[in-house]
Parts: sequence; C-alpha cells; structure tokens
Amino acid sequence: MHAITIEQPGGPEALVWTDVPDPVAGEGEVLVEVAASAVNRADLLQRQGFYNPPPGASPYPGLECSGRVSAIGPGVSGWAVGDEVCALLSGGGYAQQVAVPAGQLLPVPAGVDLVTAAALPEAVATVWSNVFMVAGLRPAETLLVHGGSSGIGTMAIQLGKAVGAKVAVTAGGPEKLARCAELGADVLIDYREQDFVEEIKAATGGAGADVILDIMGAKYLDRNVSALAVNGRLAVIGLQGGVKAELNLAALMAKRAAITATTLRARPLEEKAAIVAAVREHVWPLVSAGRVRPVVHATLPITEAAEAHRVLEASSHVGKVLLTVPTA
Repeated sequence: MHAITIEQPGGPEALVWTDVPDPVAGEGEVLVEVAASAVNRADLLQRQGFYNPPPGASPYPGLECSGRVSAIGPGVSGWAVGDEVCALLSGGGYAQQVAVPAGQLLPVPAGVDLVTAAALPEAVATVWSNVFMVAGLRPAETLLVHGGSSGIGTMAIQLGKAVGAKVAVTAGGPEKLARCAELGADVLIDYREQDFVEEIKAATGGAGADVILDIMGAKYLDRNVSALAVNGRLAVIGLQGGVKAELNLAALMAKRAAITATTLRARPLEEKAAIVAAVREHVWPLVSAGRVRPVVHATLPITEAAEAHRVLEASSHVGKVLLTVPTA
C-alpha cells in the first residue's frame, strides 16, 4: 500500500507519499481500507519530530479516518467486511489501509457521507471525554471554548448547545466569530481585541465559566483560573501557548475549582474503547438527527498533505481539513 511517511522531521515537505508494507489485522483488530483522514495539530507536531507515536502504533501520521472494513482479525465480533466505519487511531490514518482496535471503531452515522465522517472521531472523542465525562458539563452551565473555530472548537460549541449549556468562544477576528455564532455560540470574544476574562464575567453577571476547554496551556493558565466560576472545571487539552506556568493555588482553592490535563492518543485501549462507546451512545444520535454536524474547511487529496499542513499552520481555517485517500 501507500502511506505518508516522514523520513526526516521538518516542514510540510517532509511528508512523502510512498510504498510501505501492508498492515495486518491482529488479535482484536479490524483492517480498514481508508477513504479519508483528517489533519490534526498532533500531526504537525509529529512531522516536526516533537510527538512520536505511542509504542506499537503505526509510524504514519493520522489520528482518525473513515473507510470500509476489509478484514476482521481474531477475536472480533460485531463488524463485517464492507461495513462503512470511522475510527479513532493512535496513528496511521494517512495511508490506504490501517489496522484499528475494534473498540475504536464507529459506524458512519446516518446523514454523513463516508469522506466527511473522517472529521468526526478525534474531535468528538476529545470533546466528549473532556467536557462531559471529566468536567461534567450540565444544562444551564456556561462553557468557554478557546479556539472556537477549530475542529474541536466547532464540535464543542454544538455539543454544548445540544445539552442546554450557554457557550462562549474565543477566536481570532470577526469572520471566525461569525462562523461560531452560526453554530450556536452565545458569547463571542475576539482574543486579539478583547480580554476573555472580562468578557466572560460580563456575560455571566460576574460568575465566570463553569467549564473551560483550553488548547493554549501555560499562556492562559492564570487567566483561565480567573475566568472560572466557583466550582469551575478547567480542561487543558493543548499546549499551543507553552508547557510551564505559575499557578496561584490560593485563587484555585478560593473557587473550589479543578484543573485536568489530558491527551487522547496514548491512553490505554480500554479507556479509548470506553470513550468511543460513550460517543456512540450519546453523540451519534445527535449527529444522525442533524443537531450536531462535522464542519469541514477543505478536502484535499492525500498527495497534497503538505498543503493541508500549511493550511492548519496558517490558522485561517474553520473546522476540519480532510485528506481523501485512493483505494489500494
């Protein structure tokens, strides 16, 4: 088969579409013929040599895909050759085939075409596991989403609204904020021009956000704590603003607040399977009903993966960038 390889870490030009050995479905795995994958910031980090795959994972980038089941490994039930699926991966989505633990497979939801389904697994699993399973967002609470126009952000807006929360977002510029408003965001904050702490307090009568979904890390830590409501929960899922910061524990204690920091890629198989099962139970009905939908900025052929990475690096996109894959 062909896959995108990274012989030497570097810029987008380091991504090379080349012949590689075919994968084999092992115990508890399903082989998927990939129709499409999606680009995530983790892929950019892997390309640059900063985020290696976990042990045993495919060396090729790509943390999600859609496609058709082409083979069933030993010990797998509930799936058949030809099933249209999408999958959460530890790597390998930028390829014509990928072996996937059966617990990380999802059926393509009703109303979503096979290629577009590649935009769902990583964003939905990240948002559901952090905002709902960990932070416990409830109806009538306020959710603040940093990077509201990103793939994860656009999904967080929709899921927050679907459960009856008030959703605030930060994004760069009026065009991105307008797209967030179209998805249901109630409070629009231009991080280039406005102080999100002041804006979220003004929008909540001084209370602050009950849950904050943060992609920035160190740069926003102190201000996020200031923006939290009493009993608030801060979920850190990205480190675009650095990895080290000073934390005012007294401020955190005064609010009886909590901070969690998670990654999805390296979690044990049983944890990923539990998240995927929860997504299928709680989110898939919303997608099938049209209440939640994947937002796709652009779709490019896998041979233009370098250009797709440039689009993400420019941060001019809204939603996901997809890569279509030719059959093996």
